[in-house]
Amino acid sequence: MPRHAVPFPDDPSARKNSPLTDTQTPTSPEAPADMGTFADDGTYIPRQVTADDLGGQSLEDAYAASMVEVEDGQIVEGTVVKVDRDEVLLDIGYKSEGVIPSRELSIRNDVDPSEIVSLGDSVEALVLQKEDKEGRLVLSKKRAQYERAWGTIEKIKEEDGVVTGPVIEVVKGGLIIDIGLRGFLPASLVELRRVRDLAPYVGRTLEAKIIELDKNRNNVVLSRRGWLEETQKEQREDFLANLKPGEVRRGVVSSVVNFGAFVDLGGMDGLVHVSELSWKHVDHPGSVVQVGDEIDVQVLEVDLDRERISLSLKATQQDPWQEFASAHQVGELVYGRVTKLVPFGSFVQVGDGIEGLVHISEMSAHHVDLPEQVVTPGEELWVKIIDLDLQRRRISLSIKQAAEGGVVAAEYQEHFGAHAYDDQGNYIGGESTEAQEAWAEYYAEQGDTSVPPVPSSELES
Repeated sequence: MPRHAVPFPDDPSARKNSPLTDTQTPTSPEAPADMGTFADDGTYIPRQVTADDLGGQSLEDAYAASMVEVEDGQIVEGTVVKVDRDEVLLDIGYKSEGVIPSRELSIRNDVDPSEIVSLGDSVEALVLQKEDKEGRLVLSKKRAQYERAWGTIEKIKEEDGVVTGPVIEVVKGGLIIDIGLRGFLPASLVELRRVRDLAPYVGRTLEAKIIELDKNRNNVVLSRRGWLEETQKEQREDFLANLKPGEVRRGVVSSVVNFGAFVDLGGMDGLVHVSELSWKHVDHPGSVVQVGDEIDVQVLEVDLDRERISLSLKATQQDPWQEFASAHQVGELVYGRVTKLVPFGSFVQVGDGIEGLVHISEMSAHHVDLPEQVVTPGEELWVKIIDLDLQRRRISLSIKQAAEGGVVAAEYQEHFGAHAYDDQGNYIGGESTEAQEAWAEYYAEQGDTSVPPVPSSELES
């Protein structure tokens, strides 16, 4: 029996019931399209399941024609078929899988491929090389992501919109934010005021404005401060409107710079200029306040147009000049230290932050050509107050008149026995050694081991 022959059953009744008789043969037009045919001898001929559809091509040519065509710089899509420690294989329908080196997986540095993709993931990649020296198709996921992101970023920039992304790295001068590409956020633009420690921002998702965009240089510069200024504008306006000059507010020092210190008042920062930090001379603001200090400041000025607040720390403290003027009067003897010589005399410190001038004409009873003929910087001596101008903050002193005697200021009298002074405060008695001991005790309390001599006129009385 032929291999494909299908005999009828031996049962005559089965043959009788068949639609074909011995004298009938099927014809192709009458047979259903999805069935085979019968030969003249009744042998069944199956329908042809496959057809030669190569169109005259060879199998190799037909195989090549079925492959995806790729060009350098083209973005393709494929399925992750393998994840290794240093690369990922992507099936894009090409004659071989594409290779994505680990460095081309993400805009983040030193990533683990398994943290970026998984088997079966559908991934877009850009063709870097159709065929490298090893014959491999080299792809880049991050470059495809980069190309896609640029279109979006450019549109957001045109519309003055906002981008959002996680902080992935701290670099010199700022932060890197993942916005589909590496966006640089300068440290000075992270907050409304400059931030010194950027490490806590890593992992945080931030919103920012795009302030610079240059695709040729692969440069995207962001500003979170710009976004904060827009979103907090109404709050700042309300805060400034309720801030009145003259009032005292408590704040926290947020930044110390060469020209002063910024203080966070709970809604905005105000500036305490170096001249308003202390009644004393300040070489550097850091010698008065530190970041994190809680201090009371007085509001000096509120500039609504420029949104600037001027503050004063010294205004909340007692004015040493006022304090000195309240405790002293013209004609009193005070003890001081020579701080500076000038052609017209010398300056003598007579209190905390208080300096007076001894004019060259008041340095000695005899004629003096140069101040250094009488005193030297650092020397301590008695001087008499001959003028006290609180308004102009000037004190005139005299070494010459101090030598003639007078009333010793009350702050020094308490360190001598009461018997040493009359009702007017003039020195009238007591051994000079007792006086020296009293002065030694006084200056030891002040942290000064030097002992001021009692005015010579008093010792002679």
